[in-house]
Amino acid sequence: MKPSLLPTSLLAALLLSACAKDDDPQAQLPLETRTGANTIGCLVNGQLWTPKGYNGTLNYTVSYDRTYRKGTLNVGTYRYIGKGADDYQMVGFYADSIPSTGTYSLAIPDHHEGIFLDRTGTCQFPGNDPYFRKGQLTITRLDMQAGIVSGTFWFTLYKPGCDSIRVTNGRFDKKL
Repeated sequence: MKPSLLPTSLLAALLLSACAKDDDPQAQLPLETRTGANTIGCLVNGQLWTPKGYNGTLNYTVSYDRTYRKGTLNVGTYRYIGKGADDYQMVGFYADSIPSTGTYSLAIPDHHEGIFLDRTGTCQFPGNDPYFRKGQLTITRLDMQAGIVSGTFWFTLYKPGCDSIRVTNGRFDKKL
């Protein structure tokens, strides 16, 4: 009787799929949670982006003020990508008129904007800058009693002379 090749083939397929997940940036993102898990992650131009490093301040902050501009949310995070003090990137966004869960634009200058800074490059997108932007923020939980804000986000930034910045598959979950 010939031994079956199915178990060997099945084992090889499982090993290959496990390796593929390690190479898939989207599979490495933090889960979309709404529990105050203190997580954030996104893809920046298709590459995994999560906070990394410490410069004396928290590398991930979220604030929400329900009384300012009908509810103002600020999310900021940074990661070190080199050894120097200025070798870092920052991803963030802010939006006002966020009174509850829902979907909001991230393309209204001075009110709803995505931000990307790369201190190692020449192109910065700090907000309040006259360049093209589009994007969306979805608040999935805004619970002031529990002190939790969670959601998803994406945005694209472009200005002449710079590569476009595409922030996709963003998710955050933070205890305020």
